[in-house]
Amino acid sequence: MAHYSSHPVSRVLHIEDDPKNRLLVRKLLVAQGHEVIDAETGLEGIRLAETERPDLVLVDINIPDLDGYEVTLRLRGMATMKGVPIVAITAEGDRQTSLAVGADGFIGKPIDARRFPQTILQFLGGHREKAEGGEEKLRERSQMIVERLERKVTELSEANRRLEDMARLRREFLQNVTHELATPMTPVVGYLRLLLDEELGTIAPLQRKSLQSIEDCTKQLRNVIDTLLDVSSLETGRMHFYVQDYDFGAVTERALTDVRRVFGEHGVTLHETSARGPMPARGDAEKLRRAMVHVLDNAAKFTPRGGEVAVELRNGDGPSWYGLVVGDTGPGVPKNQLVSILEPFYQVDGSATRVHGGVGLGLAFARRVSESLGGRVDIESPPVAPVGGRTMTGTSVTLRVLAEPSAASRR
Repeated sequence: MAHYSSHPVSRVLHIEDDPKNRLLVRKLLVAQGHEVIDAETGLEGIRLAETERPDLVLVDINIPDLDGYEVTLRLRGMATMKGVPIVAITAEGDRQTSLAVGADGFIGKPIDARRFPQTILQFLGGHREKAEGGEEKLRERSQMIVERLERKVTELSEANRRLEDMARLRREFLQNVTHELATPMTPVVGYLRLLLDEELGTIAPLQRKSLQSIEDCTKQLRNVIDTLLDVSSLETGRMHFYVQDYDFGAVTERALTDVRRVFGEHGVTLHETSARGPMPARGDAEKLRRAMVHVLDNAAKFTPRGGEVAVELRNGDGPSWYGLVVGDTGPGVPKNQLVSILEPFYQVDGSATRVHGGVGLGLAFARRVSESLGGRVDIESPPVAPVGGRTMTGTSVTLRVLAEPSAASRR
């Protein structure tokens, strides 16, 4: 006979990795009107204990990651678990150790299906078992936990060392590959220019058209190599920044001049907002221009044909800064990837069959340059505020730099 009316519903958290045992306990307790929450690992059980506030916890000793003893110790240290009975339930385990680390009872496996529901009711009603000689057991278990943590720290330290070695090898590989790519590009570009300028003889119109196509492809390859070199230099701390006076608005205009043709080729409408006045600053204007080109090119590349991109210049106070805001009507970026896309080589779609080209370095380069100029890159998807007076539905990228006064304005 079920006891739905005589006993209030209790929430029981069952931490057990064996699905058959979970199913048995669920059937026995649900039949008595209890709610059962399952966890397959110790860490998951701790998380659920904190969020679900159970009335009783059943924990198997032999579970993945943290074992039942360690889970019990952790649960006993949580303020939300004060007064909540914890019962160890296992085929292999030490009753006294379980009680010493904070359990209130011990149920052996296999479970006696006839007595199990009544035993749970007893613990819910206040029954507790007493530990005998628990201090020694607790010391032994604490020593085992310390030894386990020591092994884990050693493993993590070794894994961290391997990761550092891999990062160093990646930087060296990137530096060597870009150098090997850049070296043969110099004569290729030079001879192409000699041919197009007819320094090596007259060329026919069809030959010129073919050579110009080759030159366009060569420029694209050169841009990729330059970006690889820049990112490699930034990661190794070998990039040189040249400090000079510049105007943020003028640099933006040069960047826009470089990419207007790209927007036309992609069939994307570009809405520009001019600077309202002088925007004097100091820093590496050429690297800033290239960073802006990357941000603008990214917007053109990811906005579908017929879409729109809006550009706006902003400034702020405390400390003062200048910002280039580029908003688009593209598909946007998933919330969980807004930070990742600023890392080198990361792409939302990194497969070989992706629609968009590139190697995932543009935004990473823009971020590094903006940070070197005292600013940062912020990404919103979708944009919170209009860009250039237009509502953009995709993504907005804001490249900020510190508005440091020019040398001339300080005199």
